[in-house]
Amino acid sequence: ILMDNLRFDQWKIIEPVITELYRIEEEDFFYSILPTATQYSRNSIFAGIMPVEIQKRFPDYWLNDNEEGGKNMKEGEMMTDQIKRVVKKDIKSDYIKVTNVQGARQLQDNALNYVNNDFTAVVYNFIDMLSHSRTEMEVLKELAGDEKAYRSLTKSWFINSPLWVMMQKLAERDIQIVVTTDHGTIRVKNSSKVVGDRETTANLRYKVGRNLQYDRKDVFEAKNPFEIGLPSPNMSSTFIFAKEDLFFLYPNNFTYFNNFFRDTFQHGGISLEEMICPVIRLVPKTK
Repeated sequence: ILMDNLRFDQWKIIEPVITELYRIEEEDFFYSILPTATQYSRNSIFAGIMPVEIQKRFPDYWLNDNEEGGKNMKEGEMMTDQIKRVVKKDIKSDYIKVTNVQGARQLQDNALNYVNNDFTAVVYNFIDMLSHSRTEMEVLKELAGDEKAYRSLTKSWFINSPLWVMMQKLAERDIQIVVTTDHGTIRVKNSSKVVGDRETTANLRYKVGRNLQYDRKDVFEAKNPFEIGLPSPNMSSTFIFAKEDLFFLYPNNFTYFNNFFRDTFQHGGISLEEMICPVIRLVPKTK
């Protein structure tokens, strides 16, 4: 189960709920790649290779930031390719992506249909949607104003989610579950000015583009994206990643956007909160 945008502290807050029915066989963490953004980090998990290698191996699958279209539409195909490459034998597998309430209910209802698979991957997008929607909904700004409130909201959501209902059903079967994520998130507090052209990405925690102007002390920069395993949209593209709790803003309407995005949860940059990803192996306590 890959829960998009599950910070390590969010895992710790839902751990006591899960361990009512499951025993933790193994608990560990790994570091996300940069950018800590779904189109890079999650694609790499399912492909088992870095983004620059995905672009070479699957040129029709990879889209750069400035290209139109869904960026995570081929994870199932890349997962199948990785299984063939790594396991080197045919196994029965499924890839399921849940992005809305209807999909979550279907997964809950059909959970036991997958127990005969050798491997089933479930991508669960709700936590990611929660962090993104926070900037748009004043209610969520009130509910998730800081890390403690964000964790509390995560726990309330999980206890009442179809995902937990599914896990309760599966706890009666002889299975193993691995819970993980592709990146975390950080509450941003301070802005850093960036100037770029129209092709520059919109993400608040990383930018890729040509002729970027920025404060070097605020960023980790990759002038040669290939060196860190990233494709380069143009010959002269540079990636910059926001450090600590910074977020990038353009000079236009600076004060408005500074107030709008301050204290929201963002990802894409370089921080412990974004980069430390939990990975936990669970077995039902009844087994």
